[in-house]
Amino acid sequence: MQHYNGESRRRAIIKGVTWRIIASGTTMGLVYFFTGSLETMAAVGAVEVTLKFLFYYGHERVWGVIPWGVEPLNYYRKHKS
Repeated sequence: MQHYNGESRRRAIIKGVTWRIIASGTTMGLVYFFTGSLETMAAVGAVEVTLKFLFYYGHERVWGVIPWGVEPLNYYRKHKS
């Protein structure tokens, strides 16, 4: 699979993890605020973290092979000043 943005799988995973910390922390904070239940917060958080991480990773990888709107990396290497 040729990737047009040059992003490695490892970088995509790290981006996914750091974003999930921010987004899931927000979700779990809101769940706790509205329910007052740590148990509910943990359950929602566990499901949300897992599913959204998988969806994010897949989304990033799919967009990584779509050439629309970007040039392949070798284009930039050849035309670099």
